[in-house]
Amino acid sequence: MAHPASRSLTPGRRLRAELLRLGARLVLRMPLLRALLANSRRARAIEGHTVDDDIAVVLGLDDRKGDTSIRGKSPVAARAQFAEGIASIEGTAPPGVTTRELEYPIAVGTQRARLYVPEGLAAPSPGILYIHGGGFMTCDLDTHDVFCRRLAIGSRARVVSIEYRLAPEHPWPAAFDDTLAAFHWLVAQAADLGIAPGAIAVAGESAGGHLSALLGQVLREHEVKPVLQALIYPAVDSTCSLPSHRELGEGWLLTTDMMDVFYSAYFSARPEERASPRGSPLFAPSVAKTPPALVYTAGFDPLKDEGFAYAQRLRHEGVSVRHHRFARMIHGFITMTGASPAARVACERIATELGEALRVGVRP
Repeated sequence: MAHPASRSLTPGRRLRAELLRLGARLVLRMPLLRALLANSRRARAIEGHTVDDDIAVVLGLDDRKGDTSIRGKSPVAARAQFAEGIASIEGTAPPGVTTRELEYPIAVGTQRARLYVPEGLAAPSPGILYIHGGGFMTCDLDTHDVFCRRLAIGSRARVVSIEYRLAPEHPWPAAFDDTLAAFHWLVAQAADLGIAPGAIAVAGESAGGHLSALLGQVLREHEVKPVLQALIYPAVDSTCSLPSHRELGEGWLLTTDMMDVFYSAYFSARPEERASPRGSPLFAPSVAKTPPALVYTAGFDPLKDEGFAYAQRLRHEGVSVRHHRFARMIHGFITMTGASPAARVACERIATELGEALRVGVRP
């Protein structure tokens, strides 16, 4: 089953993405080409592990694309580049899920959302508000459609994936304002969507992890709040101050330059907020009383230190938390399942653990 093509992709970009997908599949099946692409620069071990063999090939292919920087490109071009890249290495959509297109209200109109319901799941069920990543600047419902289907199947929960306003057209705090509006809307509409209003988790990766963590902080004293936060390689330090940014800022797909473009766009109207608790959830004065947490990091990701630091803060301040590092993965692995079987297994683990945590709580 094919997954929807992102609206960021023109017909020409869609064709190019399909050709890249076919080329990647061919290369991954040819040992000699694999060896040439997975060069020694990516052979070094970090904490006793080397990067996943298939992802090393993906990185080698990315090296040969030429200039993949988004600096100086228009937001439209950057979004198309990301959507094309994801489409070329993402897996096919798994069967067994029905979807429904939705809209939710924000301060200046509406935003798109999509409901995912695994076959045979009775209502009401637990629900997951899913917030995609993309540096606050790229990605949409369709770039993360396959993952949301896997999430619905593995967690046995209804998943509501949302879009939010993107930078630089809509800088800080537009993305969070929309996320907060989406949560309140989902609680109000839960019964109509087959979701138990007292069993809603929030989940997101990268920028979506940032927004999920911040939502947990802002709503911690509210009567209705998320019962769980699942943070997948979350971007919780917008100052990029921890060592993994310096150690892994080049050569692992997400680069220091790319992050600077993202954060400069998102905080363009208020650069000083980049170091504030509302701009960097890691810097909150306290994270106590936020929802129980699942935190996932990747061993070859410049964001790994901040994700781990956030998990540690949660634990030290009395929040039930489970942290797992996928030692051989890189940033963005949840949308690489067409190229890396190990990435698919990791996604399935996340989905299963999220479902278990929704039903029996987080067990460290």
